[in-house]
Amino acid sequence: MPAARRRRSLVPGLAVLLLLLVGCSIPGGERAPTSSPAPATVTPTAPSLPADGRPLTPVPAVAPAGFADPPPGSGLERYRAQTLTWRLCGRGLQCATVLAPLDHADPDGQALTLALARRPATSEPRRGTLFINPGGPGGSGRNYVGYFDADGLESYDIVGWDPRGVGASTPVRCFGAGDLDRYLAVDVSPDDPAEERQLLAENYAFGQACLQHSGPLLEHISTEATVRDLELLRQLVGDPQLHYFGASYGTQIGALYAQLYPTTVGRMVLDGAVDLGDEEVSQLEGFERALEHFARWAGSPAAGQPLGSSQAAVLGRVRRLLAGLDQSPMTTSGGRVLTQQQGVQAVVNPLYGRERWPELLRALAAADGGDGRALLALADRGNDRNPDGTYGQINDAFPAVRCLDSRETSVARAEREAALQAEQAPVLGPFSGPDLICPLWPVAPAPAAPRITGAGAAPVVVLGTTGDPATPYENAVGMADQLESGVLVTLEGEGHTAYDQSACVRGLVLPYLVGGPPPADGSRCAA
Repeated sequence: MPAARRRRSLVPGLAVLLLLLVGCSIPGGERAPTSSPAPATVTPTAPSLPADGRPLTPVPAVAPAGFADPPPGSGLERYRAQTLTWRLCGRGLQCATVLAPLDHADPDGQALTLALARRPATSEPRRGTLFINPGGPGGSGRNYVGYFDADGLESYDIVGWDPRGVGASTPVRCFGAGDLDRYLAVDVSPDDPAEERQLLAENYAFGQACLQHSGPLLEHISTEATVRDLELLRQLVGDPQLHYFGASYGTQIGALYAQLYPTTVGRMVLDGAVDLGDEEVSQLEGFERALEHFARWAGSPAAGQPLGSSQAAVLGRVRRLLAGLDQSPMTTSGGRVLTQQQGVQAVVNPLYGRERWPELLRALAAADGGDGRALLALADRGNDRNPDGTYGQINDAFPAVRCLDSRETSVARAEREAALQAEQAPVLGPFSGPDLICPLWPVAPAPAAPRITGAGAAPVVVLGTTGDPATPYENAVGMADQLESGVLVTLEGEGHTAYDQSACVRGLVLPYLVGGPPPADGSRCAA
């Protein structure tokens, strides 16, 4: 792919979330509202928008929940002098909150709140704190503590935090639940000028809603700001080095930390690496490859072959099903409708793990027979829509963080790239459309991140899965190569991330996390 055409992207038009799980909350602990307090109905309208350049909008003086006065003192030292006060919050976990500067360059200005959870160490000698992040952007690190596989890591305090803009920390707020229902059902691969205008209007309206409800927060939730928060948290727990496990987008946090604070990198594991440069394989291509692998299995006798007896037959049925939803969405129980965008989301979401392939096959077979209920349920899961019609806050945080990090400012460029990716991913590509949310974002991109090499950092172990759909394996190879101290461990298998699904990978990584040498570079495990 020519370098000018490469970009670090998500599946265009889809809320594909780079994380492990989003639905686990801390029992007994506080939980952020599941959908924003925006008006129940917004009529999307868009002004005449330029083909190039974001429609930058004045930032309103609103104060999101968790904005606060800074702690006593001055400069960054006023934040370093805070004391973490832990309190029980369910299932043996402890929770705490601290303040961080909205703008780390202006520590005497506005403060925001960061929320943490901890599973205390239970064995000696204590090794300090292992910070963990599940990805997203927008995944809850507090909730991650409740389901992170900590077997063998009992000598650590396991600490997860909701990054700024996320969950129980000062959160981004955008659309309400009713508007998200409409927004996540809109046709993202327009066929005529009217559908193009609607898509532009929806994406513009979403960004404007985020700005109106989140104000200046929207300019200060970049990955770099989160990394500086993480360094503050390291200091507050009193550890001389940062020990860290990051999955999916959490690998971006870890890699950038290694770049900005190389001398304090301790034990660091990055699982399911994101792209650090000009991507070799786009995320859309990653999901297309995973769909091909699924179709090979679905066309085998072991799967029962309800969609055909070959990979090509299964892919053809999936393509026809998705194409048919464009003009003929399926009405399901309760009057809800399965649209083409929801159909694509339903196909993509179960590709995160091979164990979900049978569920996807049953849902596709039912929809092929005219019953779209199971596919709509899969779409809801992918969109973090709850049974009561509310949504997880990640629907707000995910685009807000990635669009501040993104350098994309051109609608015209997004449309050109969508046409190119439709050729590279012949099943999913034509239905995925242009990624317009960031080109239509109301605030300017954050300053460009430096090239990440982590020069001077201790060994950083990078895990990659050969069949990973969301963070293609090539990303892990590239990250391990680009980090001067990178060590690559490969899982030969399907699904997103490696540590949680492979005893072999854990057997290589655990000894390193608890004080041993890193695995040999190039180590491999079979699924």
